Amino acid sequence: MKITKAILVLCVFALTAFTIKTDTEAGYKVGDKIEDFKLKNIDNKMMSLSDFGEVKGYIIIFTCNTCPYSVANEDRIIALDKKYKAAGFPVVAINPNDPSVVPDDSFEKMQVRAKEKGFTFPYLLDEGQKVYPKFGATKTPHVYIVTANDMKVQYIGAIDNSSRNPDAVSEKYAENAVDALLAGKKVEKTETRAIGCTIKTK
Repeated sequence: MKITKAILVLCVFALTAFTIKTDTEAGYKVGDKIEDFKLKNIDNKMMSLSDFGEVKGYIIIFTCNTCPYSVANEDRIIALDKKYKAAGFPVVAINPNDPSVVPDDSFEKMQVRAKEKGFTFPYLLDEGQKVYPKFGATKTPHVYIVTANDMKVQYIGAIDNSSRNPDAVSEKYAENAVDALLAGKKVEKTETRAIGCTIKTK
């Protein structure tokens, strides 16, 4: 009986350890090299990061039409693209939600929303939800800043420290990270907690 209990305890410990390891290894971490992807943009053309040509990096933001946090950040996302695209860090927005679960996040509704807001950046649909799990994105919005020369993740987290109220922002995480990279410096704060809605899947 004692041997059986000991074996059971060891099995439970091994299973727990395996589960923890799996959770911590899910998705890209800072310093990881990402794979390029090909997703449909709102102009009905397939797009990859390589299509941008000579750039210094990418501000990849998982966002959507429906999440109040994403809506509250739309103007800030537009501002990021306008500020940094010319400097070589364009915004690439990706909608990770399953439209069959959230109809207002359909491709057609994405096109409407982009036109209403005057998006200046690609707005891609993660059809089949194959890209966001590779990144490990869990929220909308969720930001990943990647350098183009090595395709490595330099920052993961929130746009800034005020998820809903732009007037309350006192620290601009994404801007600080891009500014450091453009200056050839190391990003000081490489990770923050993304605050938003959970990504919708079946």
